[in-house]
Amino acid sequence: MAQPTTLTDDQRALYQAFLDQGLTEWLSRLPEQLAAGLDRRRHGDLPSWEKAVAKLPELPDRHRVTLDADTVSVEVTLDDSRRRQCENLLKKLAPWRKGPYSLGGVEIDTEWRSDWKWQRVVPHLAPLEGQKVLDVGGGSGYHAWRMAGAGAAFALVIDPSPRFYWQFQAVRHFVGDADGGRTHFLPVGIEDVPETLGFFDTVFSMGVLYHRPSPLEHIQQLKDALAPGGELVLETLVVEGDEHTVMLPGSRYAAMPNVYFLPSSRALCHWLERCGLENVRVVDEAATTLDEQRSTEWMTYQSLADFLDPDDITRTVEGYPAPRRAVVIAGKPR
Repeated sequence: MAQPTTLTDDQRALYQAFLDQGLTEWLSRLPEQLAAGLDRRRHGDLPSWEKAVAKLPELPDRHRVTLDADTVSVEVTLDDSRRRQCENLLKKLAPWRKGPYSLGGVEIDTEWRSDWKWQRVVPHLAPLEGQKVLDVGGGSGYHAWRMAGAGAAFALVIDPSPRFYWQFQAVRHFVGDADGGRTHFLPVGIEDVPETLGFFDTVFSMGVLYHRPSPLEHIQQLKDALAPGGELVLETLVVEGDEHTVMLPGSRYAAMPNVYFLPSSRALCHWLERCGLENVRVVDEAATTLDEQRSTEWMTYQSLADFLDPDDITRTVEGYPAPRRAVVIAGKPR
């Protein structure tokens, strides 16, 4: 199998991990997928993100790397000059959506308090110790680092955004090999995962389904990535209603142009059952709060507060019900 002529250390580790895991069919596609995902023509800022990560200073010995707490953190003693250098370089990768992180004394306060979501989800999960886990649309990789902290043997983030790829590489620069080389990122979407892979013990899809114009196809792709007996963790926007309630917004929902189907949680369960999943249950459902999603110095663009009706925050600026999210867990039959 031909590989790109130049590989980063992390890409070499990714190849080796796929080889170790026996993902030979997918391994043969990696050169093409990495080349396409990191094609500099995809985004004009991609070279600057790559340079920012390359300029991060060499780190002294890490005192502590914490992947099993709310903040993914790396304690490193840096002088003021190098800490400021790290902060400036990390800000070149903004906006940071998922976190929080603390990297060498640089506190990255992300748009989403992703730790709150993790706290709501993790009590309902099958144990991740020793498991192979896929995080679909995982952004900078925050949840995958938490999966590694929970003992996952192989945690793979897939997300087609090259910005998120370089954010992940920046975090990797600080984490080093403290995760045992178990956490990886591939800049592709779920449609690029080999069909009927049947490999992962747990597949996460959080905040993706409502962006898909064919939600049942997405559910089937997630199911196909699971090994028999594996567990799907699906989080998405929902509306209140019965098993027949589904909302299809107009051109925008909460100012987002790419939002399609918003089912009730009961309708979502019905979809999963129709796709052949079993033991389907809603483990969490709640309105998204202005404390959980907001603008910060690391994400200075508009956020949830700007997308709600200023006179009635239970409605979006378009007049739809304000964002409400549910987490549903289901199993793939053995």
